[in-house]
Amino acid sequence: WIARLYTIASSNGEVREVYKPELQIANPRWSKDGSQIAFIGGLMSDEGSTGGDIFAVPAMGGAEPHNLTPGRKSSPSWLRWLPSGKILFTETINGGTALAELDPPSRVAETLWTGAESLRAGHDVVSTSSDGKTIATVRSSWTQAPEVWTGQTGSLNQVTHANDALKPLWGKTENVHWRSDEFNVQGWLMYPVNYDAAKKYPMVVSVHGGPAAAKKPSWPSAFDMTLLSSQGYFVFFPNPRGSYGSGEAFTKNNVRDFGQGDLRDILLGVDELLKAMPVDGTRLGIAGWSYGGYMTMWTITQTHRFRAAVAGAGIANWQSYYGENLIDQWMIPYFGASVYDNPAVYARSSPINYIRNVTTPTLIAVGDSDAECPAPQSYEFWHALKTRNVKTQLVVYPGEGHAIRQPEHVQDLLQRTIAWFNENTAPKPAPAAASPK
Repeated sequence: WIARLYTIASSNGEVREVYKPELQIANPRWSKDGSQIAFIGGLMSDEGSTGGDIFAVPAMGGAEPHNLTPGRKSSPSWLRWLPSGKILFTETINGGTALAELDPPSRVAETLWTGAESLRAGHDVVSTSSDGKTIATVRSSWTQAPEVWTGQTGSLNQVTHANDALKPLWGKTENVHWRSDEFNVQGWLMYPVNYDAAKKYPMVVSVHGGPAAAKKPSWPSAFDMTLLSSQGYFVFFPNPRGSYGSGEAFTKNNVRDFGQGDLRDILLGVDELLKAMPVDGTRLGIAGWSYGGYMTMWTITQTHRFRAAVAGAGIANWQSYYGENLIDQWMIPYFGASVYDNPAVYARSSPINYIRNVTTPTLIAVGDSDAECPAPQSYEFWHALKTRNVKTQLVVYPGEGHAIRQPEHVQDLLQRTIAWFNENTAPKPAPAAASPK
C-alpha cells in the first residue's frame, strides 16, 4: 500500500503531486474554500485501518503539511471539513471511539462525544448534513448490534431497529489498564457468562491483527473469541504498543521491535489480571488472526505459560514471508529496510528461528488463497511443530483469502477453536494418592 497525494485538473488532465509521504496517508478531504487538503498521516499497516495525526497541506503543493494534532494521545481515524472551517473527526481513544471538532488555525480540539463502542468502518464513517449540524452513523458495541443513529453531534438518537432481536451470547466487559515500561497500556476483559466470583476460570488472550489497529467494543465479527465467554472463559483483548488509541508515538513503538515490547505489554497485562481476577493461571490460552496469528506463533516460542494456542493466518518466518506475500511495501516502515538489505532484523522476530522452544498444543488455520499472510507460512510452522512432536493441527480452507467468509467455514473454525481450547486447557487431574505400604 503506497499512498501519495495528487490533484488532477478536470480541464486538461494535468497531474500535480501535492505530497509524497514518508509513511502513509488516508482520508484526504478538500477544505470548503478549496485552498487546503486535510488528511490523516501516520504509521498504518492496512489500507482501511486508519490512524495517525491530522495534517493540512496547501492544495497546490509546494509546502510541507502542518500537523494539526501534534502529541494527541489518541488516533484520529476519519475527518470532514465543516462549513464553519473547522474539521469534524473521529478517533480511537482509550479502547473506544470519540467524535471531536478541530479548529485548524489554533489547533484546539473539542471532544463532542465519546463511548465504549465502534462506528461504521470505512471511508464514510459519519455522514453530515450540508450545514454540518446533523450527522448520521452506524454504531455498535458488545451489547448493541449495528444500527443507524442520527442527530446533533453530542446527542444521537437510534432510528433503525433491524437488529433488536439479537442478544449477546457473551458476558460483560471491563476496560483495564496496566503499566509496561513507560506506557499506560489499555485492553478489554470479557467475563464468562454466568460469572461467579467464587470460582476460578480459564482465560484466552486474543491478540488483534494489524499491527496498526485496536480492539474496540463492537458486535463480534465472524472469527472472534467472544464466543469463548459463553463456554466459561475470561477473554482478554490487549491493545499493546503498535496499536491505535494512545497517540502516534505509541503506534510507532513496535518499529524494528516486533514480538519484543508488544509481547512484554501483553504478558504484563496477563500478570495484572492474574492478581486482580479469579483467573486460573494454569489454564491460559492465546489466539489471534493475521498479526495476531503471528503474535500467537511468536509467543509460544518465548514462553511456556500458555496451555493452548490458535494461530490464524499467521507469519512464521519474516524472511520467507517477504517474498511470498503481495503487500510487501507495508514492511519497509516497520523493519527499516527490505529483507534483502537487512535480513537480521527480520530474523530477530521470526518464530521459526525459536521453534525448538515450543511445547504448546497449537491449532493453525489459514485460507488457501490468502495473499496477505500466505498459506505457506502456516505450513512452515505446522511442519516444524509436527517434526518436533508438538501437538498440532493444520486446517486450510479452500477458496478463502485473508478473511474466512463462507458460513460453513466460519462455523467450522469457531467449533474447532472452542474444542481445541476445551481439550487443551481442561483442568489437569489431581495426582493419585500414594499407596500405603
